[in-house]
Amino acid sequence: MNPSALFKLQGAFQKFQAAHPKVVSYFSSVFGNGIPEGSVIELTVTKPGEEPVTTNMRVTQDDLDLMQTLKEMH
Repeated sequence: MNPSALFKLQGAFQKFQAAHPKVVSYFSSVFGNGIPEGSVIELTVTKPGEEPVTTNMRVTQDDLDLMQTLKEMH
């Protein structure tokens, strides 16, 4: 990844963190100690005026490998 894109991504994350501190704190708490293989992550999105839509995923070793690769890019 080129340094300019990395710098831009860092700035965008800082803005997200300032706008949504509870979300960042939640993710730090939940994912801080790692998520073991077999864990289930569930997401629900509720758009204004619409019914909630929910999906989930069971964490696999491939998912954990991807997360490790992304961490190493930091």
